[in-house]
Amino acid sequence: MKTYGHFSKMIPLFVFLLITVFSIDLSAQYLPEEPVSIDVDFNNTIGDMDPVWAFWGHDEPNYTYMKDGQKLLTELAELSPVPVYMRVHSLLVTGEGTYALKWGSTNAYTEDANGNPVYDWTIIDKIFDSYIERGMKPMAQIGFMPKALSSRPEPYRHYWKPGARYEEIYTGWAYPPNDYEKWAELVYQWVKHSVDRYGKEEVESWYWEVWNEPNIGYWQGTLEEYIKLYDYSADAVKRALPTAKIGGPETTGPGWDKAADYLRKFLDHVSHGKNYATGETGSPLDFITFHAKGNPKVVDGMVQMNMGAQLNDISKGFEIVASYPEFKDLPIIIGESDPEGCAACSEADYPHNAYRNGTMYSSYTAASFARKYALADHFDVNFRGAVTWGFEFEDQPWYAGFRDMATNGVDKPVLNVFRMFGMMQGKRVSVSGNMAYDFESVRDESVRKEVPDVNAIAAVGEHSATVMIWNYHDNNNLDVAPALVELTLENLPNTKVLMQHYRVDQEHSNSYTYWKSIGSPQQPTTEEIAALERADQLELYTSPEWVTPDNEMKLSIELPRQAVSLLRFTW
Repeated sequence: MKTYGHFSKMIPLFVFLLITVFSIDLSAQYLPEEPVSIDVDFNNTIGDMDPVWAFWGHDEPNYTYMKDGQKLLTELAELSPVPVYMRVHSLLVTGEGTYALKWGSTNAYTEDANGNPVYDWTIIDKIFDSYIERGMKPMAQIGFMPKALSSRPEPYRHYWKPGARYEEIYTGWAYPPNDYEKWAELVYQWVKHSVDRYGKEEVESWYWEVWNEPNIGYWQGTLEEYIKLYDYSADAVKRALPTAKIGGPETTGPGWDKAADYLRKFLDHVSHGKNYATGETGSPLDFITFHAKGNPKVVDGMVQMNMGAQLNDISKGFEIVASYPEFKDLPIIIGESDPEGCAACSEADYPHNAYRNGTMYSSYTAASFARKYALADHFDVNFRGAVTWGFEFEDQPWYAGFRDMATNGVDKPVLNVFRMFGMMQGKRVSVSGNMAYDFESVRDESVRKEVPDVNAIAAVGEHSATVMIWNYHDNNNLDVAPALVELTLENLPNTKVLMQHYRVDQEHSNSYTYWKSIGSPQQPTTEEIAALERADQLELYTSPEWVTPDNEMKLSIELPRQAVSLLRFTW
């Protein structure tokens, strides 16, 4: 039986009754669709349940050590059984730690009146200390260009705001260096300082990567100039710490022909090109990175996602890497992996971003990560991680529609899907049934058929088994019938197990629904904020229950559109 958990305790009784009546009316008006059968065999393992989701990133590095940034970092660290990696832009940008949307600075490099380098690691240390003290790790991005090293320093600082032309951000920080030797020395000194501060063993576990999206405006140089930058950077990293991990090229959109060509030319160079820094053949490469984005639009007044576009980027990137025998087994990190391309673009200025506050973002996340695993299996590549480019935006309006995990310190529903993933450990196991979509159909057609994508991913560990089920569709229409899922679980232990059922939907694990129920305040009271913080946590859908599967267990679950359930069995 459905339970409302703590949610009903947080809202006024009349609001709760209205929600309940509305739910009853919906169930009377819309009968469930044809049942979806999902069969899970916990004896049939298909691969590791690697925590590829335990990577996050954002444009604004200085948010890291601010009030809400510190709170969210702690929550990200606590939801993961393994160290979380953090990737941020602008770690070498000139400025006194000033921040704004799509801007940040550390002042790590300046020059004196005679042109001699002046290094100041204070702000970078503050950022990395925030990670290390929580057991997190940097995915250290070598960029962007300090003003004193930029070949075109003016204008340097941008003042972009949502609604402005995106190209306005590409100022002096995006240009090649005026002196590659000075650039290399900066990189060398940064890595050396990191080893001195955190120790060799710790820094060996980091990922060092060169720049961001050099195939578009983030790099105002040529492909050859980027390759030269990579060679000098990689050589400097390895001189400071030969066992450090260096990678790239962090290109975006391998699904585009030009982007695919850029990635191939980079891989060709590091394989057998002449190294600009050393004159030798090839360049160090310890992991490969590229980006993948979806493409939502507003169609007939409704947000329509395009998961297929994102999966096509991933598929093409995996295919390209798999075509190089010398690189096929290298770790792949999708350096940004999101439903679209601009985290700092708000809903008010970009209506297609209206998916971000509610359950559409959470169901999209569940469905897309499952297909990333499937694509990696298909191409037999070493998929190490996918960076969710969404953190938080300090001192912005409540639920402004940025792509973030929390708003003003309150978690959004999407973060609870990552809490679910954090409980899925061990080996992935086979999932079969009469589902309408597989990874290839979502990649090639997205989710546009009349029937939704009702599917699952499952895992088994030494003393636990988990099944995540979602009801996703590209069209954000919630006023439709729920899906009836007939779940068959095979080869659970023939003993008593504890079953827990977690849910993210309109009524559970959803601070946004609660915020709207109290009038969408932009200045909530202390009591309202406390209630929002209770509503933002992952919630049980039913009470925990001891069950005896006898090797096979059958369950019927009603799953609303854009909802996600996690069944967890422990023994």
